[in-house]
Amino acid sequence: MFDAKLRPLIDPPLDRLGGILAGWGVAATTLTFTGLALGLAGAVAIAFGQFALGLALIVVNRLFDGLDGAVARANGPTSLGGYFDIVADFAFYVSIPLAFGLFDPANAQAALVLVASFVLTGVSFLAFAVIAAERGEETAAHGKKSFFYSTGLAEGGETIAVFIAFALFPEWFVPLAYGYAALCVLTVFQRSALAAIQFRD
Repeated sequence: MFDAKLRPLIDPPLDRLGGILAGWGVAATTLTFTGLALGLAGAVAIAFGQFALGLALIVVNRLFDGLDGAVARANGPTSLGGYFDIVADFAFYVSIPLAFGLFDPANAQAALVLVASFVLTGVSFLAFAVIAAERGEETAAHGKKSFFYSTGLAEGGETIAVFIAFALFPEWFVPLAYGYAALCVLTVFQRSALAAIQFRD
């Protein structure tokens, strides 16, 4: 919901740094996989109760996620790079609730529900992108992307805010996870309603 509004603020500094990295010969996919490795390391840290380290690695993961897009824009985005980027994002997203479930079995049910809600939002997001591409539709609301990014109530910015809250207040994981899972499900309904309007023939 906030991602499109944040883009004008975060893209200019990221693009400057991305241009420098591209000039040094750094590939966007290198940043994608490095960021994923750091994000998964953050999940491992959380699973072992190292919440401060996990939080730091979550933030670094998101920095790399922004930089890989900036380098891609500097070099010219590729379909393969876009594929790896979205796979890395969802691998990271599901790893964090999984980590909290592993840390404390009392969190397991809430973690499972949250992961399931991520699957639903991911399916709705990618299905919307595929159909929009088939129809030749485009949007620049989230910046220049490899494929169509549909807006939703629960997007990347909200997800990271919730992950940060998890790490800062791990004792509140269960209610926060259920609350965000509900927002994800609402996003599926919202995106489906948008699809019903936009894709009507």
